[in-house]
Amino acid sequence: MIITTILGSPKRAGNTAKVLEAFERLAAADHEVFRIDIAEKTIGGCLGCYACQRSADAPGCRQDDDFGEVIARIMRSDLVVYSTPVYAWDFTAQMKTLVDRHFCLVKRKQPDATAYLLEGKRTMLLATCGGEASSNADLIQEVFKREMDYLRCRVAGIYIAGSCTAPAALGDKPETIARQMMEGLRRIA
Repeated sequence: MIITTILGSPKRAGNTAKVLEAFERLAAADHEVFRIDIAEKTIGGCLGCYACQRSADAPGCRQDDDFGEVIARIMRSDLVVYSTPVYAWDFTAQMKTLVDRHFCLVKRKQPDATAYLLEGKRTMLLATCGGEASSNADLIQEVFKREMDYLRCRVAGIYIAGSCTAPAALGDKPETIARQMMEGLRRIA
């Protein structure tokens, strides 16, 4: 299985990176794992120009940035893991920009004919938050589910690591979450 992980944190060694690394180590034993560090990419916001809708079977975005490279990797993957710290109950700005650009992956050819370029793609969400998950990560889970529903992707799991204050204070949380994610992966492999 080809797994692409997307680190949506601007902190390359933060809580989210530590938990994601634990999953990547376990998954790499049996799968090809490729990471995209979205903070290192240049991805502009969606322009709302609808130029992408002129292309029926490709993303077709007219912007010349790193999105094309990122989305090509996503399209070649069997599983995509979106990982992000929770910022104001949602994705980081870096991840939000990428997710907004997914608009070009749904092609509205006619009112009754729509093509979904990621249809059936398996996805996971890994989110970390500073407080309790129940009061910090409830909205990001709903946003993720709705986005994946819009794209007709199949959510293979949502994993939340709450009360993450500092990478050094995570204890065994990265390994615990990584094992849970591996169980989700085994269910779909």
